[in-house]
Amino acid sequence: MDRPQTGSPGAERATAVLRVLAVLAAFGVTGCSSVVLDPKGPVGSAETIILYNALAIMLAIVVPTIVATLVVAWWFRASNTRAKYRPEWVFSGRIELVVWSIPLMVILLLSGVIWSGSHALDPAQPLRSTVKPLEVEVVSLDWKWLFIYPAQGVAAVNDLVVPAGTPVHFRLTSASVMSAFFVPQLGSMIYTMNGMATQLNLMADRPGDFDGRSSHYNGDGFPGMHFKLHAVTPEQFAQWAATAGRGTTVLDAAAYQQLARQSIDNEPLVYARAAPGLFDDIVRQKLPPGPGPKADTASPREEIKHAG
Repeated sequence: MDRPQTGSPGAERATAVLRVLAVLAAFGVTGCSSVVLDPKGPVGSAETIILYNALAIMLAIVVPTIVATLVVAWWFRASNTRAKYRPEWVFSGRIELVVWSIPLMVILLLSGVIWSGSHALDPAQPLRSTVKPLEVEVVSLDWKWLFIYPAQGVAAVNDLVVPAGTPVHFRLTSASVMSAFFVPQLGSMIYTMNGMATQLNLMADRPGDFDGRSSHYNGDGFPGMHFKLHAVTPEQFAQWAATAGRGTTVLDAAAYQQLARQSIDNEPLVYARAAPGLFDDIVRQKLPPGPGPKADTASPREEIKHAG
């Protein structure tokens, strides 16, 4: 059989596959580079290293497998007269050893990375720092975020201000259905649940504005349940807290029950004073929880359903 002059079909297919993989890799890196792969704090940086380590370990299987597939397809092409056809061949101990030992090593390495990372990045474990942590109490509502600063006595809705270079100790709960607190560039998503309090320790290592969101679907207002985390200098944070405390709005039990009503796409709001122990009253359900995804007034979809 004559060798084709324009290149074998196997080589052309291999080139096409490599082009597709390159395009997919470019899209993947472009989509992640601005958030998870661009950390701005020690927790986010450590989690990014874990992602890169896991990727490198898994590529130890993926890349050789792709290369071996292309080599086999090229070697056993129809025009290669040197390739031997062995229909009686059924077993090779050496091949079986390689086939099973490589995945076993990958599983062991990934298990070690996951085990060490889960202990080193325990959300409740305080961050190492000589600076005293800032205490912030977080309440997820329908569909907004409430941030209470117990030491400063102020509170804010959908606007989180923290000092850069200072560890922040969050206590989190939900006044309604389960949600998830997540600032991708700082790391460590954590769930908020009604009647329970969880903990999270984060730190922004430099000033900047970072996007925060609810990463768990919780009803019609989910797309607008996001906030801005402003990392400022310690002096700017002290000035912000003092300015906020000079306002007139008060977050007491009555104001909280008004705030707990369902609302969508809420603008940032600052309370000059927050009632002491408000967060604990929410956790212990001394204050009634929010209505959840089913409001008193039916949504347009529900009205259409009932009308039909």
